[in-house]
Amino acid sequence: MPFKIRNVALGSLLICSVGANAQEVADGFAPEIATSISSAPMVVAENFMVAAANPYAAEAGLRVLSNGGNAIDAMVATQLILGLVEPQSSGLGGGAFLVYYNAKDKALTTYDGRETAPMAATPLLFQDDNGEKLKFWDAVVGGRSVGTPGTLKLMYETHKLHGSMSWDALVQPAIDLANSGFEVSARMHESISNDIERLSVHPDTKAYFFGDDGNPHPVGYLLKNPEYAETLTKVAKGGADAFYTGPIAQGIVDKVQSAGNPGVLAMADLANYNIKEREPVCVNYREHDVCGMGPPSSGALTVGQILGTLNSYDLKALGPTSVESWRLIGDASRLAFADRGRYMADSDFVPMPTEGLVAKSYLAERAALLEGDKALEEVAAGSPEWDHAMLLADDESIEFKSTSHFSIVDADGNAVSITTTIENGFGSRLMSGGFLLNNELTDFSFATHKEGIPIANRVEPGKRPRSSMAPTIVMKDGKPYMVVGSPGGSRIIGYVAQAIIAHLDWGMNAQDALSMPHAVNRFGTYDLEEGTGSESLQAELEAIGYEVNLRSLTSGLHAIIIDDGKLMGGADPRREGVALGR
Repeated sequence: MPFKIRNVALGSLLICSVGANAQEVADGFAPEIATSISSAPMVVAENFMVAAANPYAAEAGLRVLSNGGNAIDAMVATQLILGLVEPQSSGLGGGAFLVYYNAKDKALTTYDGRETAPMAATPLLFQDDNGEKLKFWDAVVGGRSVGTPGTLKLMYETHKLHGSMSWDALVQPAIDLANSGFEVSARMHESISNDIERLSVHPDTKAYFFGDDGNPHPVGYLLKNPEYAETLTKVAKGGADAFYTGPIAQGIVDKVQSAGNPGVLAMADLANYNIKEREPVCVNYREHDVCGMGPPSSGALTVGQILGTLNSYDLKALGPTSVESWRLIGDASRLAFADRGRYMADSDFVPMPTEGLVAKSYLAERAALLEGDKALEEVAAGSPEWDHAMLLADDESIEFKSTSHFSIVDADGNAVSITTTIENGFGSRLMSGGFLLNNELTDFSFATHKEGIPIANRVEPGKRPRSSMAPTIVMKDGKPYMVVGSPGGSRIIGYVAQAIIAHLDWGMNAQDALSMPHAVNRFGTYDLEEGTGSESLQAELEAIGYEVNLRSLTSGLHAIIIDDGKLMGGADPRREGVALGR
């Protein structure tokens, strides 16, 4: 591999906005699939760029870059604003995965800021007194589902390693905005309106998201958050220690332990939390190295398996309107998800055949299964090479779609791809210090065994739940070429794989690859994005054996492509993101 992978213990403003005239996604598309979701043109810049899920956040990151900060500096400012203006998706009470390219060292590495299970958690955390699995929502709302947050530690530690501006200067914009207030966006208003009952369970959460009349704050309402400003003021002065020890930490623990459906998070869990620097997982695809976050994320492995399985098939010749393209993509995805369900979890706790899952010989075996013209009748986990034998049962966890992703490239060529989450929309619905606490522990399997065989992603003390987050940097000739990722629960994997295929195989630009209508298959049923050109695939897919479901597929892809000395960016028009460059 032409670049070094680290393995350490530890001008003018260009704006891409939603709502412009629809773009054709690629020359040669059939008329019924030719029009993408309504989006603005691709953004082109020469120096640096931020593509993020909310204009306030992207502007904060761009200001940092404009003032001489680097990609990590901009990441801190962007994330702190996102946690304020898009609280349903990410924030200080959650976790994140970061893929980072250091241009000076020519080094690609990943940082794991995933939440951990409290040390007092047991494998029976999500079972009742009779050993029956809890219903999902009975587990989510309240303290039981809260894991040790990792986002603040991730920002602080990576800033210490790679940042250039002072920490307090990067925190200040979020303090200022929290005090002065921000306008509630249409997406935030819709998210609140769709979750009124659960957001109303806890008085302080209800008081923040609703007016005195009991209605959700309307679009354009100036929402202030002085508690968040106070928390950040302490963090600006005291760094991560101010969050993981002392009054902020005590406030988190008190809320978790005293809430209805209480949890077991303790002060020691926060004090002992650490991020982990890990080797990226990379798979070669079309003369590019597609690299991302390994376990406890299943993102890079599953995206890599999909692409690696497709390497021997000429998707470019088939084209994006061919049902054969989507048969190959769909069944490659099903095969990868079967392996994901069997093998993938926190590799610090569960031995994993990581290298075997993406070995060329193994992917060739899986690719041979696609040599037909009908949908695979049955799909099962394969038998990748192991350095020892291990028997595991298939996973049963549920993963929801409320997450955020942003991509950054600075003037020196440093690149950040970060996916950040509190899991379900509004997490546990508990607030402390002006921010929401995650419900990340429900990403574990509620069952511990199946027919006496252990499930890899079961709850264990200190363990990190498996994730589908797939922050990705595609490398070309040893340098970043495409920086991409998305929210979307377990469909993240399909969204990211499709965006990469759309660009590398079908020649779509950075915006068109994100605006392209979605078609995603994880477990057999083909999800087609309702109200888009993808619906035209339904009859042909059904004819070759798929069950088809038309549904909303609200990805939140953000991508930057670096080519020929220019930065080309796009933001997913399904959400409120923007790409900003200079």
